Amino acid sequence: MKSTAKRKLFINNMITYAIVVIAYLIMQILIGAGQVSSLMKGLLVPFCIYVIMAVSLNLTVGILGELSLGHAGFMCVGAFAGALFSKCVKGAMDPTVAMLIAIVIGAVVAAVFGVLIGIPVLRLRGDYLAIVTLAFGEIIKNLVNAVYLGRDSQGFHISFKDSISLNLEEGGEVLIKGAQGITGTPQAATFTIGVILVIITLFIVMNLVNSRTGRAIMAIRDNRIAAESIGINITKYKLLAFSVSAGLAGVAGVLYAHNLTTLTALPKNFGYNMSIMILVYVVLGGIGSIRGSVIATVVLYLLPEMLRGLSNYRMLMYAIVLILAMLFNSAPQFVVFRERIAESLSRKNKKPAKEAA
Repeated sequence: MKSTAKRKLFINNMITYAIVVIAYLIMQILIGAGQVSSLMKGLLVPFCIYVIMAVSLNLTVGILGELSLGHAGFMCVGAFAGALFSKCVKGAMDPTVAMLIAIVIGAVVAAVFGVLIGIPVLRLRGDYLAIVTLAFGEIIKNLVNAVYLGRDSQGFHISFKDSISLNLEEGGEVLIKGAQGITGTPQAATFTIGVILVIITLFIVMNLVNSRTGRAIMAIRDNRIAAESIGINITKYKLLAFSVSAGLAGVAGVLYAHNLTTLTALPKNFGYNMSIMILVYVVLGGIGSIRGSVIATVVLYLLPEMLRGLSNYRMLMYAIVLILAMLFNSAPQFVVFRERIAESLSRKNKKPAKEAA
């Protein structure tokens, strides 16, 4: 029984990896043949960014069972930490190497923030947790907009007033310009790097979910009291899941920062609307379904661009598709319909096997 379950799990994971790799290969063939528009090329890296965000949020919402609305805040932390490092070493290091180091730095900084926020926040549940995480995301965004950071021969200088208050020496450089953010970040993000990060994210999340730690996390989600009664450390495992989720959001943030030349903490980039949009991807892909998050993110992010020709009716059609997708995933009649289809397919597969035997 165990070997069969492991085999099914391995096949399921391989299918998820294969979907990503095949999609990457198809896109590379189309790009090589000149069949991809410049608009579509510009969407390739954002695809990877939002897939990483959705998969990482699914770890908190689907696997841990906690509603977080501040995921964009961790993305913001990782983006600025990574962009700041790349800005500081610009010209002294290869941009791609600098970006890889920045990814590690962004992930670590975001994970640390995840732990610091998670210690008080994860004691809350339900709507209270959602409200506090939402507030955290907004605080981070506004705090970044108020920071001025500069560098000269004396070291780093920080101010919350303006760049003049940094009192930099002649030749000093302003790294973070408050609401103007960070300018001059190397635009080193590529579709290939994005896909590699997506695969790494899937590897981390799926292996965590299917490990002993993942089973403990899901036990906490299903019944906190029962999990605590058998000796599971609730705080430890909740913090672990929350910090890993935050760290992966930081990775997405670094990729986002290196896809632009100017990084600013605007509401459309790191506001609560971003967090809610990622949550929509998770819910419509199936809460707890990692593969569903990948597929839903790509489809729902691409859909508004495909409907752009409909002009004023574009968002109306998008809303209708979202409603239909939600009904298909959650409505009892559709759930029963899907189960019947699955049963009929399994019966058809069993009959040829019996005939062959």
